[in-house]
Amino acid sequence: MNFMCYLALHPRKKIVVSGGDDRLWKTWGFPDGNILLTGEGHTDWLSGCCFRPSGTQLVTSSGDTTVRIWDLSRRGCILTLRGHSRAVHDCSWHSCGDFVASASMDGTSKIWDVNSERCRYTLRGHEDSVNSIEFLPFSSTALTSSADKTLSLWDVRTGLRVYTFQGHVHSCNHATFNKKGDTIASCDSSGVMKLWDMRKLLPVLSIDAGPHPANQVSFHRSGDLVALASSEGSVKVLYLSTGQLSILRGPGVEVRCVRFHSQDHLLSAGADGRVCIWAQ
Repeated sequence: MNFMCYLALHPRKKIVVSGGDDRLWKTWGFPDGNILLTGEGHTDWLSGCCFRPSGTQLVTSSGDTTVRIWDLSRRGCILTLRGHSRAVHDCSWHSCGDFVASASMDGTSKIWDVNSERCRYTLRGHEDSVNSIEFLPFSSTALTSSADKTLSLWDVRTGLRVYTFQGHVHSCNHATFNKKGDTIASCDSSGVMKLWDMRKLLPVLSIDAGPHPANQVSFHRSGDLVALASSEGSVKVLYLSTGQLSILRGPGVEVRCVRFHSQDHLLSAGADGRVCIWAQ
């Protein structure tokens, strides 16, 4: 059984990439689901994937401690970035297209210069595994979540931590920005989801969607909805205007990842290797 770990959306085309414990990434058309490309090369499970903003390349992270860059037209790996000492949990591409970030179980994150093919900075400060990393679009800020129960903001021009959010009492599994960049959503291993005001650097809302772990969160492009992937086997959607939490019941297996694809569709994937498409 393929344990699906990640979904990422092409910046312009109706293409989705997914990866899991079969060591492969696959791109497929939306919504028909036909497989377009398959990438082979990692020697352990895939943990993350992200399209380059131009849509021509892909970055992936893996339990094999590496980060890889793939050229979609050449259908092959063009660069392997080595430097982490333990499994890499997540990766992200900066909006300028020149930098990639990675987050690792070794307690560090790294900023890689794709052009020079070298590590620009190693971000040190978390006291446990770094579980996710994401760039704030069109900025020099990166956001990490960690098993040390904190979220951190980093200045990628200097490699220094600029702020730490504290409030979770269990391992933070994922954190993400909304499209405006003024709100952060995070989730933890006890199922708690929190929203944070990016400008005031304060907590805004805490929702207990547990007791099962919450694995990933995703904002709708409107900023009015936040979806949560639950190990309970469901997707939970928070309506920010009312505070209402609705539960979408799927195949009943652990949901690992969730993404709003468009105004009307939500994608989720999990332990059975299938991707579910939800219509709103």
